Amino acid sequence: MELSDWRDRIDALDRKLVELLNQRARCVLSLAPLKKRTGLPIYEPKREQEVLDNIAAHNGGPLAAEALRRVFERIIDEMRSIQRPLMEDDTK
Repeated sequence: MELSDWRDRIDALDRKLVELLNQRARCVLSLAPLKKRTGLPIYEPKREQEVLDNIAAHNGGPLAAEALRRVFERIIDEMRSIQRPLMEDDTK
C-alpha cells in the first residue's frame, strides 16, 4: 500500500472511533438520570477500575497497557464532564 492508502485507512478508523465514542457518550448520558434518581455519584472509582481492568484484559497490542490506560482515563474524564450538568441539583 502507498502512503495515501494508509492515511485513508487511518482516516476511516478515526471516523469509526468518533462514532463509537459518541455511542459511549449517549450511554453515559442515559445513565445520568438513573444515577441521580438512585443517588449514585458521577465519580465511582471502583467502576472506573473495572473499566480499566476490562480494557487491559482485552488488549492484544501493539499498544501498551499503560498507554491504553491513559487514553481511557481521558475518555472517562470527558464522560464525567458531560454527565455533570445532568446531575446538578435542580433546586438551585
